[in-house]
Parts: sequence; C-alpha cells; structure tokens
Amino acid sequence: MRFLSTKFLARSDTALSTSEHLSNGMSRRQFGFAAAAALAMPTALQAHQTAKITSQGTYDITVDKVRINTGKFKKIGVGYNNSSIPTILRFKEGEEVTINVTNNLKEYTSIHWHGLIVPFRMDGVPGISFNGIAPGETFTYRFPITQAGTYWFHSHSGFQEPDGAYGAIVIEPRGGERVRVNRDYVVQLADKHPHPGHRIMRNLKRMPDYYNRSQRTLQTLIKDARADGLQAALRERGMWGRMRMMPTDIEDLQGFAATINGLSTSQNWTGLFRAGEKVRLRFINASAMTYFDMRVPGLKMTVVQADGNDVKPVSVDELRIAVAETYDVIVQPRENKAYSIVAESVGRTGMVRGTLAPREGMAGAVPPMRPKPLLTMADMSGMMGGMGMEGHVMQNMTGMDHSNMAGMDHSNMGGMNQSGMAGMDHSGMGGMSATSSVDPTYVDGSGLIPRAYNGGKFLSYADLTAARPRYRYRKPSRTIEMRLTGNMERYIWSINDVKYSDSEPIVLNYGERVRIRFINETMMAHPMHLHGLWSLVDMGKGSRNPIKHTVNVNPAMTVEMDVEVDEPGQWAFHCHLSYHADAGMFRKVVVRGRPA
Repeated sequence: MRFLSTKFLARSDTALSTSEHLSNGMSRRQFGFAAAAALAMPTALQAHQTAKITSQGTYDITVDKVRINTGKFKKIGVGYNNSSIPTILRFKEGEEVTINVTNNLKEYTSIHWHGLIVPFRMDGVPGISFNGIAPGETFTYRFPITQAGTYWFHSHSGFQEPDGAYGAIVIEPRGGERVRVNRDYVVQLADKHPHPGHRIMRNLKRMPDYYNRSQRTLQTLIKDARADGLQAALRERGMWGRMRMMPTDIEDLQGFAATINGLSTSQNWTGLFRAGEKVRLRFINASAMTYFDMRVPGLKMTVVQADGNDVKPVSVDELRIAVAETYDVIVQPRENKAYSIVAESVGRTGMVRGTLAPREGMAGAVPPMRPKPLLTMADMSGMMGGMGMEGHVMQNMTGMDHSNMAGMDHSNMGGMNQSGMAGMDHSGMGGMSATSSVDPTYVDGSGLIPRAYNGGKFLSYADLTAARPRYRYRKPSRTIEMRLTGNMERYIWSINDVKYSDSEPIVLNYGERVRIRFINETMMAHPMHLHGLWSLVDMGKGSRNPIKHTVNVNPAMTVEMDVEVDEPGQWAFHCHLSYHADAGMFRKVVVRGRPA
C-alpha cells in the first residue's frame, strides 16, 4: 500500500490536465486523489486528509469521529478519512472499483453510493441490501462503473449523514467530457447544525416548530396591516390559526451553518481561474433538510448535467437545487476579479458564499439575504384531498380543525375507495395541480415560485432535456400512486398515510416500465429518491425526458415519472429530507425476476 500526502498542493495543480499530471509521473489514480484534494481546498494552503490508494484500483475509506468547526460553532460529528472536509472519489467509466470501508465508530455504519447503478448487495442500505458495517470491521464494496457524471456518497445509518458523513463522486466518461473546460470544481453544499441528528429528531417530535425561527410576531402583523388593512391581516392570520399551520413552515430546520465543501462563508472556499477560462462547477446538495437557490452574480450559468446525466445546455441566472440533487454548470469569468458563488436557503434562513478568484486571498461579496417567502393557500391545497382553494370550498374551511387533515383516512373521500382512485388523473382535481405560468412544477399562486435575483432566467425541470435518450420511449404498463402525506402536529411523514414501519414492499417486475404518480398532499416540498433505478420525469419530451435519481415534488403538485425496471434486487425509495425519511416517508422496493 502506497500513501499519497496531499498537504500543501501547489495552486497550479487545480488547473493541470490529466495528461499533464500523467506526464509528470503520476498514475491516473494518484492524479484522481490529488485533484480531489485540491478541488476540496479553499486555497493551496488548506491541508486535506491523506488518501490511501493502490495501483490495482482499490480505495480505502475510514469512518471516524471528527471535529467540525464552521466558524460559528464547533461540534463532534462523523467524517471520512479523519476529516470534516468532504472526500472526493474520482472514477473512470468502465473501470471496476474496490472500496474498503473501515468503521472506526462505536456504532454500525454504512455507505450508500447515491445515484450509482450498482448490484443491490453493494447499495449500502442496512436492512434492505446488507446488514451494515459493525464497529471495528471493514466492509469491501466491489462494483463496475457503468456511468459517468457527478454523484455523491453518504451514510445510510441513523443520523450520520446530517452529522457529516458525506462525500462526492466524479466519474470521467469514456472519451472525456462532452463539454471541455479549463477548471473543474466540486461545490458540495451542506447544512451543518450545532445539534446532533438524534437530538434534532427528538426535538421535532416534541415540538414540530422547535427550529422555526421565522414565526410571525406582532411586528409582522402591524406591517401586514399597514400593507393590506387590519381586517384582511387578522382574517388571514385567523385562517392559518384555525388550520394550526404557519405560512413560515417552509423549512423544518433552521439555525444551521451552510457550508461549501465543509467550509462556511467566513472560511471562504475558493476556486481559482484565469480570465476567459471555462469553469465547471459541480453542485451537490448534501444537506439534511435544506434546499438552496444557487447563483454566481455577474455570470450566466450554463447547465450541462442534472443528477449525473447530460442535458442539452440551457443558460440560466439562478437555479434551485433540492436536497440530494446534483447540477453541473459552466461559467466563464471574463474579468480578473472575485466572483461570489452564493447558495441561499429557500426559506432565506441561511446562506453560504464561496469565491471564484484569479488569485488566493480574495473573497467575493456577501449579498444581503433576500426577503423570506411565505406559503399561500395554494400551497395548502394538496392537504384538502385534491379540492380547490377558491369559492365555497374556502368558506367551508373556516370552521374546520385541519391539524390532522394530512393524517386522515382518505380512502372514502367523496365515496371513492383507494382502488378507484388509483387510475384517476388528479392533476385536474379542483385545480390541485394547476401549474404556474412562471414554472409549471409549482402550483399556481404558490409562495415558493422561484424568481432569479436579477429578474432573469430561473431553471425549471421543464428546461431539462436529455442530451441522449437512455431508453427508447414506451408507454408504462401500469401506474403506482404515491400520495405524500404527513401530520405536522405529530411530526409523522408517510406515503399513502402509512409509515414505513407499517408498510408492505412495492413489488416491481424486471423488464417492465412503471409510472410513479406522486401526489403531494403536504405543504412542504419532498425530494423523492429511488435507489438502483433511473427516474424519467415526465416533462412531455418522450425519450428526452430528464433522467434523474432524485425528483422534487413541490407542495400541492402532482408529478409523474417513469421507471425502467432493469436492475434486480431490493431497493430503498424515500424522501431525502433526513428527518422525513426517519419519520416514515420511506418504502422498500422489490424487483422480481432477472435478465434471461
């Protein structure tokens, strides 16, 4: 076993090509780890953990207790290779990898390779694909790399992922990248919280709004009364009060420190460039609970990849990245000055700024946080069982106790049983999914509809077109309806009103194409992640529909995706908000049969 120390790499290393490194006597695998360390550093002087490698394609990872310092607070968390700076693994499409994971914790651990198509025994989900990695033991993952793109990895045990157990994966395609660039940086986002995950979950169960620091006060009532009139302001508050909901319930978790590659704004992660160079930024949202709006003020971003799959380039000013998603964008700074990489939480309760700069020591501007959005009655419409929010329906709501509506039994609503509902198109039910003309993935009138910081273009799923079809288009043989449900008062999250612990597996047949219909009956967005199989989001583009591993479903929306069932085994299917998955929005999927 050889050791490669990545301390104090020269800053020019981040700009060298693979061929230049190889000509200097480094193996491709050595280059991969050296580049990984360099891209994770804020500057050339930021030390990175030591990587253990062999020339036979074997990678060693340790799982350790680590000290996390965000500049705002310090805590003990979980990390890889004795570092709170994310490890970056670099593979090449077509190779076979062996990854030895040694558990140095006093509890079981695991690693799931998020978005990678691997044999199900290598997927890393305790209780579904394997038993987990016991304290002091080493588990060996072996699988072929059959794809390319930007992905990530994380623990699937307890709350180790929100406590810091995550890293990045970059896979070089055969023949090189379709879009050539001069610089290539991973930008991995996270929402580090001073409380450990188990304590956060305990507090949420005791008081669901425990971490809501955006609750409205007398001052906001006075402000609204001046803007809308006192009677209107009181009437609106009374409506929310009778439903036992708050329009500020956009984020379950506040009080976090947002980070880029493990570093906060004050610690200033920095990527270097020369004016005129094309820079690839690989955005990865490894947060436990936080959606981020991403922008590089002063630069257009050309989106070239979503969830590891190439898309037809689309130029935008800003994009929203859901938890667990990845987007690759190309920017081209024309001036020798510092540019800010800004990630602002959707609820406007946290922000992190990184920097693109022509030299070390520079810092981009930190913009002020934009005004906090508020949910509207349109965002609540999914909780009405598909009914619209206008006219007599709205009037009938005023005397109702809605605290348990999300947990009620919908099976007999309107005389319809669940089996009769399965074949229905809910997209037209009372306008529940009447889409916005601004972004068709949001319900009309939603308070969450994104708008670019400069009034320009904001990315939508509707803008994503697969660069190459992964499968020929064919109609699905059946539709599986998944109502995303929950009870905020008790902090229970579920699918079809059933928690994971009480559920039966979803059974798919090898070789079929299945349509999954998500109906979001909650007032929160949910990033739904299906392990082991690709999700083709129905944007009306046939074989060119975007190919994703995580599909965001906004409040009150119905979203459909097709799944080509081409990997046998047992797979997890869950909301990727850590505390929603733990509270029950999770399913086991069993694929019966196998290739002939």
